[in-house]
Amino acid sequence: MPLAGPWLDSIFQGTPRRTGAWRTGTRGPVLRAVGGGGGGTMDSPEVTFTLAYLVFAVCFVFTPTEFHSAGLTVQNLLSGWLGSEDAAFVPYHQRRTAATLFCHSLLPLGYYVGMCFAASEKQLFSPSQAPEAWRLFFLLAVLLPTAAGTLAYYWSRDGWARHPLARSLALYALPQSGWQAVASAINTEFRRIDKFATGAPGARVIVTDTWVMKVTTYRVHVAQQQDVRLTVTESQQHELSPDSNLPVQLLTIRVASSSPAVQAFDIRLNSTEYGELCEKIRAPILRAANVVIRQSLSDLFLETFASLVEVNPSYAAPSSQELEACIGCMQTRANVKLVKTCQEVAEGECQQCYCRPMWCLTCMGKWFASRQDPQRPDTWLASRVPCPTCRARFCILDVCAVR
Repeated sequence: MPLAGPWLDSIFQGTPRRTGAWRTGTRGPVLRAVGGGGGGTMDSPEVTFTLAYLVFAVCFVFTPTEFHSAGLTVQNLLSGWLGSEDAAFVPYHQRRTAATLFCHSLLPLGYYVGMCFAASEKQLFSPSQAPEAWRLFFLLAVLLPTAAGTLAYYWSRDGWARHPLARSLALYALPQSGWQAVASAINTEFRRIDKFATGAPGARVIVTDTWVMKVTTYRVHVAQQQDVRLTVTESQQHELSPDSNLPVQLLTIRVASSSPAVQAFDIRLNSTEYGELCEKIRAPILRAANVVIRQSLSDLFLETFASLVEVNPSYAAPSSQELEACIGCMQTRANVKLVKTCQEVAEGECQQCYCRPMWCLTCMGKWFASRQDPQRPDTWLASRVPCPTCRARFCILDVCAVR
């Protein structure tokens, strides 16, 4: 490297050293002693393969975004056998957890096979002639997938009735029905579009109308909403989010069931998603005394947006005009109308909107916030955005509540 000379000179500046020491015969023994130099340990094929395989194994188990994009996941490689998660949530994850356990147990054996080529001088192709340490490693590499395969086969017996997920669902089954009825109800609720879902593939959080679920690499935790008690136990503040340049707060929530047979579990989510979770959870969420949940910038803006709209002139809808559901959320009736009140009709940048009331206050506030620069929150309140329907520009002063 061009900078190696100056960099080494700056490191050793003022340090006594013999001129030309690195150019004489002293280099070989010294570097061989630390594993460097030509033909050293760091240049051997077995070390290179070990490091490469270690990176691959870690990424295959804790799949990063790049591996997901490349399709190097158990879910993608075995998608034909696993089926669709949307079509059958419970059977999909029963197969997925079994397949993941077996595939991950093959990693040590894959390393041994690779070392047969990378270190052919060790005669690893013939375990009886291999060094004792490698014979023990080969035995472990064979036992792991054997045990994992046996366990997966045991889970699959009787229509997957022995799988841990099936046993968890059996706790909620009625006396006259089995765990399959509970699984069918979960499959139906998971297909609905109004479920709450967040998190990385290895720690997903899913909340439906009846269930709270956490999907991990080897297990699926399930709890019924009417039996659980949720408590925010911890909050962690990070200065930068991996997805943005804004600070992020991660919350840890303990999900504990009133039934002692159901194991409690923890879920983690961004504080910006806490409000959405509260809307989906019917039970109150408790909070530890030392936990402070920081509102997101969008939540703070929505509160301010609503308070400013309240003091704006209201819009009297004609008696013949029937207010329909908000086209943004389809949950509440439209209750705001854009009317230019900031200035006279012919003045300023704002324009008159002739759309009928089609949006609720919350959706209009979210639309307004989505058109802003996240790095300049000081300009949000004074900015102008286009109408989501007709594109006429308006400001906050033009948002009028329908009376």
